[in-house]
Amino acid sequence: MSGIIEAKSLVKTYRRGREEIHALRNVDFHVNEGEFVSIIGPSGSGKTALLNVLGCLDSPTSGSLRLNGTETWGLKESKLVKVRRENIGFVFQQFYLMPTLTARENIELPLLFSKKNRNKSRIDDVLRMVGLSDRGDHLPSQLSGGEMQRVAIGRALINDPRIILADEPTGNLDSVTSQMIFELFRELNRKGLTMVIVTHNLDLARQAQKMYTLRDGQIVGCDDMACISGRSDIEVQQVAV
Repeated sequence: MSGIIEAKSLVKTYRRGREEIHALRNVDFHVNEGEFVSIIGPSGSGKTALLNVLGCLDSPTSGSLRLNGTETWGLKESKLVKVRRENIGFVFQQFYLMPTLTARENIELPLLFSKKNRNKSRIDDVLRMVGLSDRGDHLPSQLSGGEMQRVAIGRALINDPRIILADEPTGNLDSVTSQMIFELFRELNRKGLTMVIVTHNLDLARQAQKMYTLRDGQIVGCDDMACISGRSDIEVQQVAV
C-alpha cells in the first residue's frame, strides 16, 4: 500500500516567554492509504500538535510532510488550504456546530467555502452514512451528544476527503456512545477512508489497525494491533506505556 501520510523528522517548537516548548521531537510517522491508525499518550505528549501538523493546521519548525504525494513544507497558505480541502476532513472533541443551523445545514457548510456544488443527493448520502437520515432538519439543541458528533463527522465527509483526522472525538461522550462513534469510524474505514484518531481511551485505540504511542513529543511505540490482539489486557497496557 502507498503512504498517504509520510512525515519525517518533524520538529515543532513553541516559545512561551523565555521558555521553549518542544511539542514534537524528530517524529517519523507513516500511514498507508486505507489504514486505521490511533495515537495515544499522556496529556502534553504532543498528540494534538502532531495532528495539527499532519492536517496542515500548523507548520512544523522543521521536517518533511507529504500528504497524498504532495510535499507541504514551504507551501503558501493558499496552497495549504487546497491540500486540506482536497484531502482531509477534521473531527474534534468539541462539535463546533452552528446552533442556528439544522444538522443538514451544518453538514453542507463546508461546501460554501469550497465553492463546490451544493448537491442535495450528496448531503442525503452523507446523512445516511452517519445514521441521521431522519434528523437532518433538527437543530443541535434537539440532538444528543452522539448525534451532534455524527453531524460533525458528516461535515468532515461532505468534501469527500481521503483522510479523516480526529482529535479526541469521543472525549465528551459516554462509553456506549463512544463505542458507537468508533464503530462508525470503522465502517467509514471499510469504505476506503484513511483514519487517524487521537484518543486517551486505550480500549478504543486498540480497535485500530495500528497504534502509535507518544511521550514527550516523541513516538515511543508503534504496534500492529492484529499482532498483539491475543495478549492479555495487562500485556497490551505494558506495550502502550
